[in-house]
This record gives sequence, C-alpha cells and structure tokens, in this order.
Amino acid sequence: MNAAGQLALISAIALAAAGGTWLVKGPPVRVMSCDPATLKPDEVCLQQIPADAEVLWVDARSRAEWMNNGLPGSVLWNLDPAEDMQAFEAEVAVRVAAVARVVVYCGDENCGVSRQIAERIRALGLGAEVSVLHGGWRALSEAGRVRNSSPGP
Repeated sequence: MNAAGQLALISAIALAAAGGTWLVKGPPVRVMSCDPATLKPDEVCLQQIPADAEVLWVDARSRAEWMNNGLPGSVLWNLDPAEDMQAFEAEVAVRVAAVARVVVYCGDENCGVSRQIAERIRALGLGAEVSVLHGGWRALSEAGRVRNSSPGP
C-alpha cells in the first residue's frame, strides 16, 4: 500500500472513531468555567456574587445588544463614539450611591471593553467596589440570569 492509501485509511478510521464518539457521548460541552485562583485582580466569578447582593450591573456591550438581552436592572455604558459618555457617567454616578458594588460585563471573557469601563467608574471616585465579570454576558446567560427582553433604559 502506498503512502496516499495509508493516509486515506488512517483518516477514515479516525473519522469513524470521532463520529462514533459523537453519537455515543454527544457534542462537546462548552460551559463557562471560572477558577477564582486564576482571575486578574479586578475580576470576579459570577458564583462569587450572591444572587441577593445589591449590585449595580453595568453592560459594556452595544446599545442594541443591551436593549435586546441585557440583564434586568442593568445600566448601559459602552465606548461607542455615537453615545453620550457624560450621560453614562451621570446615570452610573446616581445609581452607585445606592450600592456598595458595581460589576461590569461585556460579551465574553475576551472582551476588554468592560475593563476600560470599570477603570472609568473607579476614576469617578464614588467609593463602590468595581469588578469585571469573568466570562461577561456569556456567563450570565449560561447561569440563566438574562432574558431576551430589554432591561429598559
């Protein structure tokens, strides 16, 4: 058997094994995991925030995403140049007065916008603890905390 035939045979066997595994065990599970030991200093896992905690949630995604499926009660603050940054600051400043903790989230764990927004909120000097949610909206969604409805502006 030549090299091309051997390659084809090995590929066919590997494909059959993969297909069999898929049929028996199903597709891979891609659940968001968060290990507090590996977090950056300003990050927090969703599991570390009690469900009944008084938290101001700040959504750093686009207005359209926030209106479509934002966390109920959250406020919007993103870096879109078409948005009014002073309005974002004013709303957050008013709402932070009533809570001790602010958690900023964006689309997923690879989104850096939430960290930039968290830094801006800290710079306001309002005294609240400001954290970035590891996993962002994806972590909230997988935990069943968001619905496909608007939290309202």
